[in-house]
Amino acid sequence: MKYNEKHKVRRYIVLAVNYFILALFCLFVLLPYLIVVSTSFKTLMESTRIPFHFIPWEFTVDAYVQVLKTAAIWRGLLNTLIVVCPPMFVGIFTSSLSAYAFSKIQFPASKVMFTILLMTMMLPGVVTMVPAYVIYDLLGWIDTYWPLMLPEVFGGISCVFYLRQYFNGLPDELGEAARLDGLSYFGTFIWIFLPLAKPACVAQLILWFVGGYNNYFGPMLYLNSENRFTLQLVVNLMSSGFDNNWPKVMAATIIMIVPMLIFYVTMQKYFVEGIAMSGLKA
Repeated sequence: MKYNEKHKVRRYIVLAVNYFILALFCLFVLLPYLIVVSTSFKTLMESTRIPFHFIPWEFTVDAYVQVLKTAAIWRGLLNTLIVVCPPMFVGIFTSSLSAYAFSKIQFPASKVMFTILLMTMMLPGVVTMVPAYVIYDLLGWIDTYWPLMLPEVFGGISCVFYLRQYFNGLPDELGEAARLDGLSYFGTFIWIFLPLAKPACVAQLILWFVGGYNNYFGPMLYLNSENRFTLQLVVNLMSSGFDNNWPKVMAATIIMIVPMLIFYVTMQKYFVEGIAMSGLKA
């Protein structure tokens, strides 16, 4: 056998082994989702049978009908959107404004302030959890949405860092030309740099929405009334107690994932573009 043929056979063997390993990892990642989907189409009695089987013996959509008829699910979805969406849009704007200032405006101690800002990322959230709870309790904000919404309005450190890197990749001449035409720094940001940063902002919107939508600890800590529960707490309430209806819980989980998937699919183009163009210029 010639060298080229041996090399080709060896390359095909390596590719086959690589794809086999990747397929095993994909199966490992998808296995929990397959269990959730399979259980959601089972009857209550079948969902408790041992051993577990993936293909339902009695295929039914009763669990989905029960979930869709549950008012708490729709109320939880509405509460989640109220908690996540307004602070998300305002927070992205304030984060981009801060990132623009650190990237394109020369002011005293800007690098020192940005370094201090990044250092706060090293502070674990659990360190500020108790002081924050005490402050919100003194303000009378426990069992309200304010502790979940107000901090997000002022932006996020990781978002500021990401958008600053994006603004660093945009030419400074654009801002200089706008300044010569009489635009202020804020006007330059609104009319020049913010439209150019649309892909990066949308990428951060997706990450922000996913994080806020999946947030369980914050609502659990600050919300006490069931009529204020977010979707995460509603689904957890369905799975608590001794009488667990696992098909209904799994159906609620699938329904809970749908809005997030729709949001990601509609914004995927901007997400990929924003990640690809962000760069890492300091």
